[in-house]
Amino acid sequence: MPTLELVESSIKFGVVAAAPVAGSFLGVAVLRSGTSSILNPARSHCSHCGASLSARDLVPLISWTLSGGRCRHCGDRLGWFYPGMEIAALGVALWVAQALSGWAIAVGCLLGWTLLTIALIDLRRLIVPDALSLPLLLAGLGLAVATDLSGTMVDPWDALLGATLGYGAFALLGRGYERVRGMPGLGLGDAKLLAAAGAWVGVAGLPSVVLVAALAGLAGALLAGATERDRRIPFAPALCLGFWVVWLHGPLAVGGL
Repeated sequence: MPTLELVESSIKFGVVAAAPVAGSFLGVAVLRSGTSSILNPARSHCSHCGASLSARDLVPLISWTLSGGRCRHCGDRLGWFYPGMEIAALGVALWVAQALSGWAIAVGCLLGWTLLTIALIDLRRLIVPDALSLPLLLAGLGLAVATDLSGTMVDPWDALLGATLGYGAFALLGRGYERVRGMPGLGLGDAKLLAAAGAWVGVAGLPSVVLVAALAGLAGALLAGATERDRRIPFAPALCLGFWVVWLHGPLAVGGL
């Protein structure tokens, strides 16, 4: 038993220690999304003066803190994006570490970090990249075949049906909205993301994912002052939140059911 506890403690320490590094990489992925430069190992540089950043400038959280959030070459403010991403990735790891056990911790972190990336890309570009949502779908189906990692007890057929219903529901809803309003509503990117959620949480978890996403999306729109009828509002961040919460903690209990 002490050995198992030591292994689990090591896993938790490992993901927490790796989280800021992962967050820094995810920040690069978000900012370079839609370009080929994400595959190009170009050196990081200051966006103001263009000076290349060395290893001492790129230590997650520490470099930014020691420099006072400024470029050491020109003194320009570096902004909060990268330290914010590193803190967010760390928050995901800490949340997973207290909610899961064993090797599920590593899987939970990878899922959370992927959803964080998808959410921020949609906020910036109003798009859910297939390069992230489709592997997430396949991973959910694969995990259902391999083992159950969450409390939702998703078996392979349940995962497949959940993915099918998730995609079909949003695809039909988006098509219906477009026919009525004459403009796109929910995009197929959102439908693919809900399909991925269905593969991870199963049929029983899908209504909870949609409910949490709808409430979060409405709250976000109200906070942002989205009163213009034709304004496009990214839905993936809310959908990612619903996906994450339901996979991690199970479907919502409504009316004692």
